[in-house]
Amino acid sequence: MTQTPASASVPLHWKLVIDAVDPHTQADFWAAALHYEAEDNSALVERLLEAGALPGEAAVEYHGRPAFRDLIAVRHPDDPYDKATGTGLGRRVLFQRVPETKTVKNRLHLDVHSGDGRREAEVERLESLGAQVERRVREHGGEWVVMTDPEGNEFCVQ
Repeated sequence: MTQTPASASVPLHWKLVIDAVDPHTQADFWAAALHYEAEDNSALVERLLEAGALPGEAAVEYHGRPAFRDLIAVRHPDDPYDKATGTGLGRRVLFQRVPETKTVKNRLHLDVHSGDGRREAEVERLESLGAQVERRVREHGGEWVVMTDPEGNEFCVQ
């Protein structure tokens, strides 16, 4: 086994990326579902547009401000972010536009932990945001509800 430099043991920064037909609608759903915030990249988008580094068709209006057309992230409201770009530096979920809809089971999914005795209330809240119940699971290891987001991506509520 070879030794690695000490810097290699520093935890890596990461984000979860989810393909979406409509990334902004997905960001709105997941921001509400997780009590996160949609990132405001408008200052960066404006700078890139003014510099000619981003074509006009690559930007859209999102909640009254310029945004990237094909991607948007949501972040935990308590985590740090880069004020110059609006990009989160902590827990993030990024939605990127793809042309095709979801067709098969997810290989990766989110588990939403609602807290003791709050699962049914959380399931109802998520349904009001556009999620659907797929099935309820009771196994030796516990109970949870499998749901789908507005684009059909599975997630679990525990």
